Amino acid sequence: MQSGKEVVRRAIEFKTPDRMPMSFGRPGGGDTVHIRWNQTGTGDKAFKNTVDEWGCGWQRTDQPNMGQVTSHPLADWGALDAFRWPDPGDPAFYKGVAERVREADKDKYVTTGIFMLLFERLHGLRGFENFLTDLYLEREAAEKLADRIVAFNLGVIDNMAKLCPGLIDGFNFTDDWGTENALMISPALWEDFFKPRYKRIFDRCRYHGWHVWMHTCGYVNDIIEPLIEIGCDVVNLQQPRALGIEEIGRRFAGRICFETLCDIQHTLPFRTDQDIAEEARLLVDTWGTDQGGFILGDYGDCRAIGVRPEARDVMYEAYCKADRWARR
Repeated sequence: MQSGKEVVRRAIEFKTPDRMPMSFGRPGGGDTVHIRWNQTGTGDKAFKNTVDEWGCGWQRTDQPNMGQVTSHPLADWGALDAFRWPDPGDPAFYKGVAERVREADKDKYVTTGIFMLLFERLHGLRGFENFLTDLYLEREAAEKLADRIVAFNLGVIDNMAKLCPGLIDGFNFTDDWGTENALMISPALWEDFFKPRYKRIFDRCRYHGWHVWMHTCGYVNDIIEPLIEIGCDVVNLQQPRALGIEEIGRRFAGRICFETLCDIQHTLPFRTDQDIAEEARLLVDTWGTDQGGFILGDYGDCRAIGVRPEARDVMYEAYCKADRWARR
């Protein structure tokens, strides 16, 4: 039987895993382990207000969740001169990281990553409306800011690779790009501004021998093709109904690996156990291939999205039954 590390690699590389790999938060059920560098992320969720390493201010309501950025340190371009850029070489970012990687289960696929890689970091710093306007009215400034963020990301990637030589298998990141029915900017603008910058990051990951995993929500159909072109190996899609399950399978199955689960917006919170089971089988059959290309993912916080824990268990069992690779 293939190890967790091997089954994930084979699924990503379309080399026929002997079962469905799982990046699933269930005891004993996960084939991946994520090793974080000491990124602040959203901060301590016990507090309603926190600040990350970029100076972005996070705010949470009484509803337990990650919160959102409500304070943008570069909302005014005039704040740029006094802005304190985070240093990717800061030793505090990496304290204890090498030990955590060495202690990780050697049979599991090891990932590291960066939360809010590029687009999310840009609008976190500037504010969402400000940055979308920047793409048209402040293009030079927007490019300089984006390149500064890319340089930081490359520094983190290089430092993690140096600290953990040969021990990391994949790099994952978040950048939400879709509304319910369209990309947040035109596909042409995305390809012009973002595609070359993502490529620089993906190329660096590949230089270190890592797969690239991207999480992005909403209707992102228009950027899957260019993501494939620049070397994205795995795309994490948690709203398959928004994209169109059959369309995505028809266009991209066998060309990129999907990490997904039943739809977190339409199916898991509201549909019956039978509906959940039917969607699980449809996704496995439509997005996977006999050679692989499918990983069961997890949202990880049922309460935040109004999902019964029992529905999550039903989904897990449904995917186990739908496992086309174990049935071979």
